[in-house]
Amino acid sequence: MLKGKTALITGGSSGIGLATARLLQEHGARVAITGTNADKLEGARAELGDAALAIRADVTSREDLNRLQQELREAFGSLDILFANAGVAFGTPIESTDEAMYDRLMDVNVKSVYFSVQAVLPLMSSGSSIILNTSWLNQVGAPGRSLLSASKAAVRSFARTLSAELLERGIRVNAVSPGSIETPIHRVRNQTEEEFRAYAAKVGAQVPLGRMGRPEEIAAAVLFLASDGSSYMLGAEIVVDGGRAEL
Repeated sequence: MLKGKTALITGGSSGIGLATARLLQEHGARVAITGTNADKLEGARAELGDAALAIRADVTSREDLNRLQQELREAFGSLDILFANAGVAFGTPIESTDEAMYDRLMDVNVKSVYFSVQAVLPLMSSGSSIILNTSWLNQVGAPGRSLLSASKAAVRSFARTLSAELLERGIRVNAVSPGSIETPIHRVRNQTEEEFRAYAAKVGAQVPLGRMGRPEEIAAAVLFLASDGSSYMLGAEIVVDGGRAEL
C-alpha cells in the first residue's frame, strides 16, 4: 500500500505515534520518528528495526525542526507522509490555570504543529499526504479542558486552511480525531497496572462502545489517510472515538 513511500511521525516513540510507525512500516513505508526522551526513542527504534530512522527532536524548537529537515533530506531525500502527532494533554480549570500552563499546551499542540508542517514542506511534492492529530474534544464542551479543546480545534482548522493553501501543490491535508485511547499520556507516575486498569474501566464506561480505544485503531485511520485509498479526501477529519463525541 505504501511501498516506496517515506513517512515522518512526530511523537513517535510511544502510544499512537509508535503504533502508527509500526503499521506504516508494515505496509511498506520507510519511517522516521521523533521524540524527546532518548531512552524511549531508542527503544522504539529497536522495536521498529534498523530500517527506521529515530531523530531526537523537540518540536517546539525551531532549531530542532530545521535539523530534522536536514536529517530527513540526507536519509530519505524526500518525504511523502507527515503525521503531526506530538502533543500534550492536561487539565486547565479556568480559575487555577496560569500562563506557563497556557504557553506549554499551546506551544506543543498548536505552534509546533504549524511549524512542523512548515519545516518538512520543502521535502514534499504532489501526491504527498499530511495528517494532523486532533481530538474528540474539539467538538464538545468539556469542563476543565478549555485549552486542550481549543488547541485541538485550532489544529482542526489547520486541516482546512492548509488544505486550501497547499491545494495547488497537490498536497492533501486531513486529520484524525482520537477519543480516549490507552496510551502513556493517560498514565500517572508510579501508577500500578491495576490502578490504570481501574482508570481505563471508569473512562471506558463513559464511551458508547464501553471501552477506551487502542493505539492501533487510530493508526489504521492514519494509514488510510496516508494512502491513495483516501485520494478524494481533503480538509476532512476522521473521528475515531467510540462514539463519544457523536452519541
